[in-house]
Amino acid sequence: MKKTEMLKKNYQFKKVLDKGQFFDCKEIQIVILKNNKKINLLGIAIGTKNGKSFQRNRAKRIIRECYMRLENQLTEGNSIVILIKKEFDLNNINFNSVLESLKRCFFKAKILKED
Repeated sequence: MKKTEMLKKNYQFKKVLDKGQFFDCKEIQIVILKNNKKINLLGIAIGTKNGKSFQRNRAKRIIRECYMRLENQLTEGNSIVILIKKEFDLNNINFNSVLESLKRCFFKAKILKED
């Protein structure tokens, strides 16, 4: 299993969001920027208008788990920021729907290795 580090600082998120490439899916957006390292850097951003804090934290845990399932199939050397759209209902968040949405986005971004 690969080791993925998390983006934590505001300047790291800004760099990826300013210079990265956007890929839009139904429920989520991803922004990808090459980082010239042998590991991926992951950041998850959910706005405060999406829901209360416990809903946003649960959504982040689900997204992190979905990412870990797909981690071995992704190409290395990317900084990835996952954004949840404001229309997304956090009350009815489902692991399988998030997993499929992430797969579609990563496939669209061409960083998902085909089996």
